[in-house]
Amino acid sequence: MDGFAAVDFGFAREVLQRGIAALYLVAFLSTLNQFRPLLGERGLLPVPDLIAWVTSSPTRRRMLHPTLFTRIRYTDRRLVALCWTGMIIAAALVIGIPQLAPPWVPMLCFLALWFGYLSITSVGQTFYGFGWEMLLVEAGFLAAFLGSRDQPPPTVVIVLFWWLVFRLEFGAGMIKIRGGREWRDLTALMYHHETQPMPGPLSRQAHLLPRWFHKGEVLGNHFAQLVVPFFLFVPLATLFTPDAVDAILLMIGAIAAAIVILTQLWLVLTGNFAWLNWATIVLAFSGVGSAWAPSWVAAPSWAAASPWGPEPADGPNGIPLYWVILTSVVGLVLIVLSWPALRNLFARRQLMNASFNRWQLGNAYGAFGTVTKQRIEYVVEGTTDADPDAADWREYEFKGKPGALRRIPRQFAPYHLRLDWLMWFLPLGRSLDDWFTVFLVRLLEADRPTLRMLHRDPFDGERPVWVRVVSYRYRFATRAEHRDAGVVWVRDRRHVLVRPLGFGR
Repeated sequence: MDGFAAVDFGFAREVLQRGIAALYLVAFLSTLNQFRPLLGERGLLPVPDLIAWVTSSPTRRRMLHPTLFTRIRYTDRRLVALCWTGMIIAAALVIGIPQLAPPWVPMLCFLALWFGYLSITSVGQTFYGFGWEMLLVEAGFLAAFLGSRDQPPPTVVIVLFWWLVFRLEFGAGMIKIRGGREWRDLTALMYHHETQPMPGPLSRQAHLLPRWFHKGEVLGNHFAQLVVPFFLFVPLATLFTPDAVDAILLMIGAIAAAIVILTQLWLVLTGNFAWLNWATIVLAFSGVGSAWAPSWVAAPSWAAASPWGPEPADGPNGIPLYWVILTSVVGLVLIVLSWPALRNLFARRQLMNASFNRWQLGNAYGAFGTVTKQRIEYVVEGTTDADPDAADWREYEFKGKPGALRRIPRQFAPYHLRLDWLMWFLPLGRSLDDWFTVFLVRLLEADRPTLRMLHRDPFDGERPVWVRVVSYRYRFATRAEHRDAGVVWVRDRRHVLVRPLGFGR
């Protein structure tokens, strides 16, 4: 790489553009399928009510991040149109069509994805209050300035991606070190595979691994998050070193990226964290130079040019001068916006998944500073019997969260099951959230959009007379229990959390 053109990172640019676009495709699809029953005109937390409340006061208006829905009135149809538009643009970028045009074409495409999805997260309330939402927003904005295939990616943008991965990984590592004792005494992953929000099909096998293996997992995590991210920046030294050393420096950066990728793949195999791990894998490819690209990836024509040779008249290594100026300005702006996140990394009271500006750029990241030791599940039951005290109660089953004891958890990530994730958070709070009460009412109404978010409706669309909520403690079955009874989960009943609720019929 030279001062302007990252000529060694054409392959990284390909993975970043197509990978981030693929994640936007998944995110818009998830929104298309779930936003209306959760947040639509008749959702659990209706967006029109939020916007009416926010826009009624200038002070509250400033609290809301930018969104199209303060400019145009929210309707479910407009939400659907936004999602389909986003998916079409994202699919075109995955295929690589806009990247064949001048750099301002993919820029406009990614900026459309960025602001379209920002418009959704800004009104998504608790259902969009996850760190990977702001991560996707920030990644989409950065991807807008990677340029086209007929020129090398700008150095400043590649380095900004390294800085994003650093904040993501190092921030998560510092949250853990400062968090629960279990991360310092290396016991965290003796619990985490079992108590994580939404286990995957291999989570039980991971949980049953030996104690020494779990301690090694934690040590590996600390190394990957607290040490490795610094080495992503080593290729920057190629700006000042002779060509003979460049290959070694680029290899160090690629090894650092590979370690991040491998640790994230282990998390993909053992859990369901929406697109968090997949996004980290895609972003980590920003450190993989073209020398490590698969043999079937064709090198662009500019890749053969020496970064130390004469530059074309229109700009450095074929990058148009206007693009050099634009990306340099963007780089300076993002450096300024990142200053609060940099301070946060070394603050005593480090914030987790925090945005410091209305545009959700230069954010702070991190998760699971503490690990829960027990898994408490709220099981929702219903009955068609008139007398709740003598009723035959049947369970509603969710798609991702644990329920039936014999059902093996499924792999959903990078798709995000928002209702299931929020159900995991309920036992951690001191009181039930408002949306959950509305959810129970929707079950009493046998509301079809709500029921479609579930794995199984025990009443096949018929309205129950009563619903209630029972709290259980769940744990993974041991090998012996699984062999004898064929169960994946074992649970013991705690108490009825919400007594029978009905319309009195």
